[in-house]
Parts: sequence; structure tokens; C-alpha cells
Amino acid sequence: MSPRPRKQQPGMPEHIDVTKLPTGVYWDASGLGRWYVFEEVAGRKKRKTVAGPQARLSDLHQIADRRAPDGRGTVAWLCAQYQDSPKFRNLADGTKKAYSYARDVLLAQRTASGGAVGELVADKLRTHHLQRLVDRIESEGTPTKANQVKRYASIVFRWGLNRGLISANPAQGLEQAKERPRQRLPTTAAYDRVLSLAKQGGQLTARTPGSVAPYLWIVMELGYLCRLRGIETLTLTEAAATVDGLVTNRRKGSRDSVVLWDERLRAAWDAALAQRAAIVQARRLPVAMRPEDRRVFLAEGGEPLTKHGLDSAWQRLIRRAIADGVITADERFSLHDLKRKGGTDAAGNKAERQDALGVSDAMMKVYDKSKPRVKPSGSQP
Repeated sequence: MSPRPRKQQPGMPEHIDVTKLPTGVYWDASGLGRWYVFEEVAGRKKRKTVAGPQARLSDLHQIADRRAPDGRGTVAWLCAQYQDSPKFRNLADGTKKAYSYARDVLLAQRTASGGAVGELVADKLRTHHLQRLVDRIESEGTPTKANQVKRYASIVFRWGLNRGLISANPAQGLEQAKERPRQRLPTTAAYDRVLSLAKQGGQLTARTPGSVAPYLWIVMELGYLCRLRGIETLTLTEAAATVDGLVTNRRKGSRDSVVLWDERLRAAWDAALAQRAAIVQARRLPVAMRPEDRRVFLAEGGEPLTKHGLDSAWQRLIRRAIADGVITADERFSLHDLKRKGGTDAAGNKAERQDALGVSDAMMKVYDKSKPRVKPSGSQP
């Protein structure tokens, strides 16, 4: 017995040939009209919108082809498999947070026919589908978000391919969005105001109104004076202190240096050691024998302060500084920007500033924003 032929419904778009509609896709004339499918949720069938009235017949067929009846094999299913895997669970907390954000952005993107990317069958996707998605996010003025989605998609599809969950990697060869360089240079006035706020808040009892982490002003000073990244400041040990000054522990191939003591650097270092000693005494912690095993910055509970903990405390400080009018939103800066300010403010010529920063010639453009003082053309030497 042949199936009953489908009839043209009221309000159905005229460009749709009802006799060629794919199985399982239906027209709802309510409101402006929509195309929907049935999904089973908690044992009950519910309607789910998959496209708007502008969808073409080819779009509806693609939707029907890409949909998985039980959700298996979809992009959302693949992401869920990855984020439930040991590979994901063993990542750092900050990385997991960033990947979860990128996943939410990816799954919420809409296709040309109006459906969500998360509902598409992963094996049906091709590189040009994902590239259009990345390009669209970039065109919205958010290239950083576009690259986050690109990186996450590359990781998830590669992971799925290696484990036999999909047969191809549509994220391979995706082009990256062009990001705008973010090279902030905090003004001395803005730095001093935030430093003052951090010092005042650090003296208050923890978790009281206006209080901030007591180590923040010290991290600021050491990062600026020694031209360190946030992680480089965070991982300083007591072995860094020598008779002449503070030995840096730079990453990414940068050269270490000895930052000579002055009154300001000594005050910050002594404050860091005093704060650490107070935590050790309060918690009755054992003290490592070797100075290189004694981390300078500890969390309130006595464990080594983590980058996630430092970043969270810093963001709370900056948000409060903006909310209280201490700095404007345009004046905000990161801990990493203090390395740039320290390099720009370093005394001496370019070679001396490069020694102070410990970076290559190419990276001097990133970390030294000072302007050379030169004579006019044609002037006498």
C-alpha cells in the first residue's frame, strides 16, 4: 500500500514542492511559519524547529540527511564524548573552561537553513562548512572567538577521528581568523592607582567588603620591576634572592637576568616573604630544606598559589577598579602587560632594555614601546 500523498498546507512557502519534501520534516503555519521535526524527550514526542520559512527544498533535505534519530553521531554528541573522556578531564582547569566556552559557541551557531550546528551529523560535515562558520564569527568583529572555535573544533574532530567515532576530520586545514594585536601599555598613573587599591584591599580581612587577595600588589610590583610574566612571578622560589638581586625564571626561551636590588624591589620581596611566613606559621606547615623548593606565593590554605587562582583574583581586582572609577575600561591592563611596561620604562639604550627583558630582537617590538630620541636630519653630530 503506497503512502498517502502529502498536501499543500495553508501558508506553506510557494517555492516548496510538497511532493518532494523529505520524510520527517513538517510545516507549521503558526506565526511566521516554520519547519519542524519530532523528537522524543523523556518518552514524549516534542516538536523541534529546524528551519524558517525561507529554507529551500535542498536545505530541508540536507537537514533530514544530517540528523541522527537518537542524537548519536551529531556534533553535540561528539563534543559530549570528548568532554567526558580522560583526555579532557586531565586538562588544567583554565583550559577546560576555555574549551567549554568554545564548545557552547560552536554548538549554538546556526546553519543557513536555521538549524543548530550541534544537531548536524559530524560525518556529514566538510571543511568548507566549518570554514564558513569561522568566517562568519570573524565577520561579527570577534576574531578571537572565531579562533577559539577553530582550535576547539580541530581538537575534538581529531580526537574523534583517532578513536574511530568519525571517518574524517572536517576541521583539518581550517584558516585562522586575523586577530587584532592586544599590546596594552599601562600608564604610570593607572598602574599606581590600581597598585594603591590592591595595597588597601590587601590589608582588609579576607572575604570582607573591599578586600582583595593580599599578594596582588606584590605580584604587580615584582612583575613590573623585574619584567616578568604572571606565571614567572607566580613560580618564584626563595632561591631567586641573591646578594646582588633577584634572579628571574623566564619562560619561552627568554634569557634570565639578575635584577639588582633597590629600595622598591627589596620592599616587595620582603613583603612576599613575610606574607608566606605568616601562612606557614598559621597553618603549621613543614618548611622545605632547600630554598628552590620553597615557593614564595602560597594560597590562603597553604598550598602553592595556582595560575587559575591568581588570574581569578586579578580579574576581580580589575573589575572592582573599573566599577569604583579607579581606572576606566580603556585603561584596564593584564599582569602580562606589566612586562611590557617594565621593558618600556627600563633605563638605558635599546641594548640595555633588551638585556633587561631577556627577549630576542623580534620580540623587542612587542615588549619595548619606548620611542628613540633622535636628531633632525642634516643636523651636526
